[in-house]
Amino acid sequence: MLLLATCGTAAAQDLGATEPKQLPPLEHPDDPKTPAKELFGREIKPAHLAARSIGYYTHGCLAGGVALPVNGPTWQVMRLSRNRNWAHPAMIRTLEHLAKKAPSIGWPGFLVGDMAQPRGGPMITGHWSHQVGLDADVWLTPMPDHELTREERETMMATNVVNDQWTDVRPDVWGPKYVALYKMLAQEPRVERVLANPAIKKALCRDAKGDRSWLRKIRPVLGHNYHFHLRISCPADSAECKEQTPPPLDEGCGKDLDSWFKSKKSLGEPQGGQRAPLLMSALPPVCKQILKAN
Repeated sequence: MLLLATCGTAAAQDLGATEPKQLPPLEHPDDPKTPAKELFGREIKPAHLAARSIGYYTHGCLAGGVALPVNGPTWQVMRLSRNRNWAHPAMIRTLEHLAKKAPSIGWPGFLVGDMAQPRGGPMITGHWSHQVGLDADVWLTPMPDHELTREERETMMATNVVNDQWTDVRPDVWGPKYVALYKMLAQEPRVERVLANPAIKKALCRDAKGDRSWLRKIRPVLGHNYHFHLRISCPADSAECKEQTPPPLDEGCGKDLDSWFKSKKSLGEPQGGQRAPLLMSALPPVCKQILKAN
């Protein structure tokens, strides 16, 4: 059963949603030592400006953010309480296009996790990237054949496809549908790269048949065993957006991938708290204007 597409507001009302939770105001918001995440994390609406991504994926912000509707014909947004289903319009179009294409490879649809905050920027919890509206996490769980309730979207867990030793995928979960999924994502011209757990990259290198050129876009990164991370290139309307170095031209299935499995310590979940929080001074100066815009 496919879900009827609805606009973001109507869909939220159907789920009994209220306005996103507003955090209490900061006592000294203009203090230069205030972490940028505390400022951007308090913005519950987008900056009503021309859409553009500003800065780099890990050091930037977003103007003219658009919300992905919480229900679509082949997608549902998860963890609605986070209010992180915002992105640059180019990412919205790409995600909707891929979600609508998914049933053609036997994947019913997407369960969409974190994208960006309404104005991008660093998040109070979680991601180091996702700051310019060009990143999206999608669960490695096919969309069910019914509309999830708000409670289900908050409590349901995603599928872990990697074994407990972080050395390979789980044989009871992994199969051709996962290979087809990653191939579809990587072959999309608008996709710059797809971040995947090293064990998933290893399985794809082993199981991919025929044309393997798409494997170069699958980049091994810690975590990413419950979801794939989709990243698109800087849009044409975003002159202040900083591109990431393109992936190497080879498949990425050789020594670089093997190096991930030489130390068990390197394969586990990434450890938090290792980076000092970004200050506004670390972001492009125009991000201050994005925070103050209506």
